[in-house]
Amino acid sequence: MSPAMSPAGSQRWLAAGRASPRLVLVVVFVALLLDNILLTVVVPIVPTFLYATEYEGANSSASPALPEPTPAAPRAPPFSSLLSYFDNTTVPVRGFTSATEPPNRTGSSPPGHPPRAPPAPARSCLEGGEFLAQENTRVGLLFASKALVQLLVNPWVGLLTNRIGYHIPMFLGFIIMFLSTVMFAFSGTYTLLFIARALQGIGSSFSSVAGLGLLASVYPDDSERGSAMGIALGGLALGVLIGAPFGSIMYEFVGKASPFLVLAFLALLDGALQLCILQPARISPESTRATPVSTLLRDPYILVAAGALCFSNMGVAMLEPTLPIWMLQTMCSPQWQLGMAFLPASISYLVGTNLFGILANRMGRWLCSMIGMAVVGISLLCVPLATNIYGLIGPNAGLGFAIGMVDSSMMPIMGYLVDLRHTSAYGTVYAIADVAFCVGFAIGPSTGGAIVRALGFPWLMVVVGALNVAYAPLCWLLRSPPAAQEKMAILSQECPMQPKSYTSKEAPREFPLTEESDGEAENVE
Repeated sequence: MSPAMSPAGSQRWLAAGRASPRLVLVVVFVALLLDNILLTVVVPIVPTFLYATEYEGANSSASPALPEPTPAAPRAPPFSSLLSYFDNTTVPVRGFTSATEPPNRTGSSPPGHPPRAPPAPARSCLEGGEFLAQENTRVGLLFASKALVQLLVNPWVGLLTNRIGYHIPMFLGFIIMFLSTVMFAFSGTYTLLFIARALQGIGSSFSSVAGLGLLASVYPDDSERGSAMGIALGGLALGVLIGAPFGSIMYEFVGKASPFLVLAFLALLDGALQLCILQPARISPESTRATPVSTLLRDPYILVAAGALCFSNMGVAMLEPTLPIWMLQTMCSPQWQLGMAFLPASISYLVGTNLFGILANRMGRWLCSMIGMAVVGISLLCVPLATNIYGLIGPNAGLGFAIGMVDSSMMPIMGYLVDLRHTSAYGTVYAIADVAFCVGFAIGPSTGGAIVRALGFPWLMVVVGALNVAYAPLCWLLRSPPAAQEKMAILSQECPMQPKSYTSKEAPREFPLTEESDGEAENVE
């Protein structure tokens, strides 16, 4: 056996790996990836699952009374193949006004001529318009439950990370997410799905707040931190990219539980990775006293950055519950297209976060965010103009790319603002950033369904698109935020602040985890 493969060599390799911030980035990347796959995998599944179990289930119990007037058997074959895209349940065909019409009515077809097949597949949308209108609101509330719970839990997670460090909350997030995924797989009612979604909000709060705070602590250099945040948000984007298409295809061809069981297995691998890299039994509190949440919430620059995160993500949050149902009503889309419609937004978000994680620092993060919010608004205004799934490619791609610009710029700005104006403890400020996400994903789905029911889907896009365009100029305030001089002594007690690194030299880093690194830090001086 080679020395590298011996137990002592493996331990040295693991210890050296723990000393690398890149492995921390890998752990955070995987955690955000799985969390956001679970976030979006339910988007195409829930509306069709509720329609199949509740509306069609209720109608199937009353259906024996409908087939009574069927003496004209020869007329059945031409229409027996007209099936819905949902569990092969027959739907009424346009042109037949009532189920009580005489069954031998031939219309305009000659007796000896085979009846013309009606253009039903292009127009045979789902029946039950009132049910679908109510489902907009119910599905929106179910999707918003995750963000609402996360909104309530985030401040407490931020305080917890300041006391015990980031490793234990990260591992707690994995455990809760695993339980939520298994519950999704075996939930058969709206109530159980609602509980599973709310439970996911608790796990997401632990994973996202602790993960982003951990990255900010191990990458003190501002440019390196921006690149690391862009890569980590790439995990978020990849999860959004995979989730909706993966969910729609697996639900269509395998079954409802299949995508969630695959995610549960991947979550177990993530837990094993965290055990090896983070050692979650270790308590490592922040070296500096964190700025109170109330103080950060009074900082106008932090509020502007949080508002940009909130409003830019509110657009896609409103699309998640309403776009699939709008496609069912107007485009008569098959089930697999409901998830594929989000694919352009996911791909472009992945490109945008990785590209502007580097470029935003060069062109100015405030400018990148301002342009991104304007493009978000314009893209949302173009969504209702689509008449089929191909017409959604351009608006959704522009939406995803622009949100990637905003996210990859604002997440590093949040850490920069705390370094510049407060103390370098990141759990609380990234709790605020995550709260901003959650407000968007809570208000969006919960109010989007109600607005669609009152005004219609096109007006919903007009409202949220105009809101983003109107907010964009406020990003100019982040061009050159002033430092809070009275707090600079807390930030740097013995040495002046460096132009690119905003933590003092004496402040111990969360990583490396090895004991040898302490000696290396002393030798740097």
